[in-house]
Amino acid sequence: MPFAGGSIYDLTKGAIASFPRDLGPRGMTVNNIQPGSIDTDMNPADSDFAVKMTKLVALGRYGRDSEVAGMVSYLASPEAAFITDASLKIDGGFTA
Repeated sequence: MPFAGGSIYDLTKGAIASFPRDLGPRGMTVNNIQPGSIDTDMNPADSDFAVKMTKLVALGRYGRDSEVAGMVSYLASPEAAFITDASLKIDGGFTA
């Protein structure tokens, strides 16, 4: 179902999708990290909501900020220089 402002949203998504081709020749990579539920002060792993959420996660727990930071660190490293235009889920299997 279309929504108000949907065409603007679609245009911005298209623009973002073109970044790898535009920036690749400059040696820049563009990737998207999609974290699932991460244990934070605002989203604690021991909340009532978390009890319900972890039942939907294949690994059965919330992620840690250090795990997301590790993914970011890897993508920023020379070892990941050939990774671009990737959407990387770090959600413990929530979407599996």
